[in-house]
Amino acid sequence: MTTLVIATKNAGKAREYRKMLAPHGIEIKTLADFAPIKINENGHSFEENATIKAQTVMNVLGLPVMADDSGLVVDALNGAPGIYSARYAGDHDDAANNAKLLRALADVPDEKRTAHFHTTIVALKPDGTKLVANGRINGQILRQRRGENGFGYDPLFYVPSLHKTLAQLTAEQKNQVSHRGRALRQFMNDFPEWWQVE
Repeated sequence: MTTLVIATKNAGKAREYRKMLAPHGIEIKTLADFAPIKINENGHSFEENATIKAQTVMNVLGLPVMADDSGLVVDALNGAPGIYSARYAGDHDDAANNAKLLRALADVPDEKRTAHFHTTIVALKPDGTKLVANGRINGQILRQRRGENGFGYDPLFYVPSLHKTLAQLTAEQKNQVSHRGRALRQFMNDFPEWWQVE
C-alpha cells in the first residue's frame, strides 16, 4: 500500500496531512482527485460520521481512506451545534453560523458559556482494519468576534489558558493546541502500526 485517500476536498486540510505523512513515503490523494462520490453523512456522532465518510469512499475506490468529523459542542445548548456545526445556520456559512450561535447564547451568562471543539479521525483499510483518534480543546464562547485567523467558530472560541481566541493564534500555534492538532498527533502516534498491519 502506497496511497492513502483523505476524504476531503479542503486543500488546506490535505496540505496539513501531506506534511505529517511525508516521512512515511505515502502518496496522498483527496476527493478532488476522483470523480464525485456521494456521501450521506447521517450518523449521530462524530465517529459515526467519520466512519461513514471513510467507508463510503473506500467502497468506491478500494484504497485505504482517512476521514474526520469535527464540531463545536456548547454546554448551555445541550451539545449543539455538535455534528451539525458546519451547517448550523446553512451550509458551511461561517458568518451565519456565528450569528446564530450568538443569538442562541444571548441570555446565557459568561460563566455558563463553556464549550469544547472535538475532532474524531477514522482511518479504514480494505481489509477492515480501523484506526480511531480523538482530540478536544476546552474554551468559552465570547459575545463578539476576536481575531482574523482561522475559520468557522474560531473568532468566538476563547481559550482561557492562552487569553486568546483560536482566531488570534497563528496557524502553527493553533495546530499545537487545537482539537484537530491533538487528534492528528494521536493518529500519527498509532499510524505506523496500523499502516503496516496486514
